[in-house]
Amino acid sequence: MKTNALKAIALAVTVSCSTLSLSAIAKESAVPATKMAPMTLKQAVASEHRSAENKARDQYRHPVETLTFFGFLPTMTVVEITPGGGWYTEILAPALKGTGKLYGAHYPDTGEDNYYSNSRKKLEAKLSSDVVFSEVVLTNFTPNQESELAPQGTADLVLTFRNLHNWKDAGVEQVFKDAFNALKPGGVLGVVEHRLPVEVADPAQAKGYVSETQTIKQAKAAGFRFAGSSEINANAKDTAQYPKGVWTLPPVLRLGDEDKEKYLAIGESDRMTLKFVKPGK
Repeated sequence: MKTNALKAIALAVTVSCSTLSLSAIAKESAVPATKMAPMTLKQAVASEHRSAENKARDQYRHPVETLTFFGFLPTMTVVEITPGGGWYTEILAPALKGTGKLYGAHYPDTGEDNYYSNSRKKLEAKLSSDVVFSEVVLTNFTPNQESELAPQGTADLVLTFRNLHNWKDAGVEQVFKDAFNALKPGGVLGVVEHRLPVEVADPAQAKGYVSETQTIKQAKAAGFRFAGSSEINANAKDTAQYPKGVWTLPPVLRLGDEDKEKYLAIGESDRMTLKFVKPGK
C-alpha cells in the first residue's frame, strides 16, 4: 500500500511539474489572440458585436464584396474618413485588430453643441464600449480645410462611404488631396457614394446624389489614377427622384409612414463604387 501511495504521489508531482513547465513555455511564447487568429471580413461581418439593425443593411452595402474590390488586407493601414455612427468601423476594426491599423478621421470635438462635436462624442463613446475597437486611432478631419487623416505616406487604403454629398465640390477636392497625402505610393482611395443619373429629370429632387463623372475628375485633379469601378452597390430601382432626395429611401425614410412600403421596396440608393490609385510603387 505504501508503495502504491508513493507511486501516486510521484506521478502527481511529475504531472504538476509538467503542467507548470508547459504553462511557462506557453507564457513565454504566447502571442496575443488577436494576432494568432485575426477575424476575416466574413467573420467580422457576422460577429455578435454588430447590431441586428446594422446587419440587416448588409444586403444593400455589401461590405465583404466592397472591401475586397478595394483590395483590403488585414495587414493594411486603413483610414476611414468620417466614420459617423461606425457602421463600417464595426467591420474594419476587428478585421484589422492585431495585424493592421485603423485610423478614423473624424470631425474634432470643439466643445460646441453642434453636429460635428456631438458626432465625435458619439463615436468616441461607441469605440470605448467594446474591446473590439480598442486599437482604433482617431484623427481630426475638418471639411474644407487641409487635414492630416493619418501620418503622411503611411496608409495603404483610404475609404469614404456616402460622404461626398456633404462636402460639396470644393470640400471634395480638399478631401482627395488629404487622402493623396496620407497614402503610400501605390495606395488606394475607395469611394462609395449615391450616384446621380446621367440624365436627371429634376435636379431639385435628386438631393444627396453625386455625379460619377465629376467625382472621377476631382480625384484625378488631386493626382490619382482611376483604377476602375464596380456595380456591387448598384440599384436599378433607384430613380433618384424623390420629395426628400436620397433621404426619402431607407434607412432614413424621411417621409415616415407616407408611401413607406413603396420606398422599402426600392431599397437603399444606387451607389457608385470607385477605386483610385496613388501613382508610384
